[in-house]
Amino acid sequence: MLWGSSPAAVATRFTGVAQNYVADGPAERAERAKRTLLSAIAHHEPATLNQVADATGRGAPAVSRSVDALVRMGLIDRVADPNNRRRLAMRLTQQGKETLERPFDTRTALVEKLERMAPSELRAVERAIEILERAT
Repeated sequence: MLWGSSPAAVATRFTGVAQNYVADGPAERAERAKRTLLSAIAHHEPATLNQVADATGRGAPAVSRSVDALVRMGLIDRVADPNNRRRLAMRLTQQGKETLERPFDTRTALVEKLERMAPSELRAVERAIEILERAT
């Protein structure tokens, strides 16, 4: 029950609930990571593994595993570098370019949750947001 709770207790409870509505779940983080890799590859085309690792701030082994996944998804192509056959060069496929150009909407999950609320509940949430906005 909320009545009589301390501000600290309300803050703790609010934080726990808000995390369910923040558009930063595993699917969103994975999509952002994918877009970061695609963007780094597009910026350096033909990109090497080390260029992408440097651009993303990740280690080469982790980038290599992610690149494997992007190849399987059809988002990038890997070919031997004509100047150095031991090095692979990466380019975006048409599907990869389209993925990167498509807007990334993180609000979809939140909108779906809010759509399941009764109109009176949605008004109560809106009122709570107004109160929180005034408090900042």
